[in-house]
Order: sequence, then structure tokens, then C-alpha cells
Amino acid sequence: MTMQLKLSTASQLVHQDEFQRIVEPGRKKIDKIKGMIPKGQESPFGDFPADYIRPKATSQHGPRSATMRISGTAALVATPRMAGTPRLAATQGMEPSARGLTPRGAFGDGSPMASDRSYRNKKTGNGGQSYSTSPRKERPEIRPPKAGAFQRRSIEPSEFRRFYDRGDLPIQIQHTATQNRVTWKVEIDKLDYHHYLPIFFDGLREKEDPYRFLAIEGVHNMLEKGGSKILPVVPQLIIPIKKALNTRDPEVVLTALKVLQVLVQSAEMVGEALVPYYRQILPVFNIFKSATPSTGDVMDYGQRKRKNLGELIDETLEIFETHGGEDAFINIKYMIPTYESCMIG
Repeated sequence: MTMQLKLSTASQLVHQDEFQRIVEPGRKKIDKIKGMIPKGQESPFGDFPADYIRPKATSQHGPRSATMRISGTAALVATPRMAGTPRLAATQGMEPSARGLTPRGAFGDGSPMASDRSYRNKKTGNGGQSYSTSPRKERPEIRPPKAGAFQRRSIEPSEFRRFYDRGDLPIQIQHTATQNRVTWKVEIDKLDYHHYLPIFFDGLREKEDPYRFLAIEGVHNMLEKGGSKILPVVPQLIIPIKKALNTRDPEVVLTALKVLQVLVQSAEMVGEALVPYYRQILPVFNIFKSATPSTGDVMDYGQRKRKNLGELIDETLEIFETHGGEDAFINIKYMIPTYESCMIG
């Protein structure tokens, strides 16, 4: 048995996550709080019932906050300013005269203080005038809102996650020294591709392991050994592919592009079968086609990872044209006007 020296696509993502965790330790946790990626189950046995009373989050100041508020109020009572208020005097059971206050009715009208009934003459105060002497405030410039074409969308839980949590998928992880592998409980040739292949394609938009690792490895294994079983399932793969591309997440889009390249080259006539569905797939290609960073004279040492989104889109479009038949170029040109043929001239 020969050892595989090259890391698989899913294993590269696992290693990349471990390196990224050093630079941004809480990136995925923040994404969960923002709702960008789905949260996991509340317990190993699933989510709690809807009528379950969950413990409330503790206060920001902790249980000592109430004690500190009480002690702070008691400290303010001792000040002369607080001691002279009628409300505080009434709450402590003391007469207002004992606190240096004028008793009610001393002014003959039942009012506690005469200053409460002193009115100003008309147009003698600062209020009620038709103009103001204060400088004019500049109104903030209201700019048009951003379209947000390049912004990431929130990722919904996939069907692959639901089936894997229920234990309905014949797949498990085999942990080895260098990289994890996938072990199938059933021979891949005997699988029902109409049922399992769309489920694995739906898991391409997952960003957490083990869902992402199992989905990507499972797709590659099924496409490698599918043969003639792949072509009839192509119409069922369009919606999962479209959902993965519409997340606008660069990591998910890169994964979907690499899988599309393998899908087109996996069997005959698959590239031509995808041509009628270019209107569902290619709009996101048109958005990110120019997403190629300018490195200048700096060497890009990560080319082997194929993380350049613009170059990967060009490469995928060329594979589409090569394997899509005579109608592929005109359909690609209709959706992406800036595309130039790789076969003409």
C-alpha cells in the first residue's frame, strides 16, 4: 500500500483552520454570535425541548451589583445635598423642618416652596422664541446605501448536518497520524446516488468540522467512483451548488469551485448537462471574476493552495467551455460578458 503524500482538499482546510486560529482565535465564535454560521446542538443528544427553562445569562457586574447599588445609595444619604430632600426625609420618618425645610402651607397656598410658583413674564425667558442665537448645526450628508454585492451571507444549516446528527449517513472519520481519512460503512458502488450525492453537495457550505471534512471528502470519493451514476443526478445538484455560491463567503465559494471542476471532469456529458443551468450558477462567478489581489513584485508562496478566487473562476470557466460542448461559450458569454474564449483563435 503506497502512502499518499498529497493532502486532500478537506485536510488542507483543516490545517488552514488550525493556522488561522493562531492569528484570529475567536473568528468562528464571533461568526456564530453574528449568525453568519449555524450553531451546534445544545447537548450531545440534541437540542433541549421548547418548553425547557434555560438559565438566564448573569448580569455584567455579577451578583454583587445589587449590593453595590444599596451601599452606594446609603453613602449618598450621608451627604448634605441628599439629606435636604423632602422625599428622603419622608422615607426616613423625619419632619421636613428637622432637615431645614419649610413646612407645607408656610406660604398660605399649601405649596412646599414659593419658588415653585414664581412665573416669568411673557417673552422674558429663553424659551418660546421664534429664533435661536446658537450656531446653526450642519446636517450630516446622507450617502446612498451600499449594495453589498460582495458581503457574506448568513449560512443556513445544511441537510448534511441534519442527516449526520441523526446517524443516517454511512460514513465516519478515521484518525491517522498525518491527516484524517474517511471510512465508508458501505461500498461506494452500492450507494444510491440519487439520495446521497445531493445531501453531500448540500454540505459544501458548512464551515465547521466534522461536517465540512466529511462532506468534501465524501463528494470527492463519490465523484471518483461514480461513473455513469453521476449524470442522472446533475439536476438535483444545482440547488445545493447555488446555495453554496450564494453565501458569498470566499472560503465556501473556493470549495464549490474546486468541486465543480471535479464534477465536470468526473464523467462524460456532465459538462454539457450543466449548460442549461448556467443562469443559476454563473451570476456569482460574474461578481467575483475580478477578485484577484495585486501582489506587485511580492512572491505569493500560497499558490499551491489555490486560494486566488479570480484565477480559480477563470480556470473553472475554461473547464466549462472545454467540456460543455458547442453551446457552452455562448451561454457563458451571455452571463459573463468579460469572458474570453480559450478555444477560439
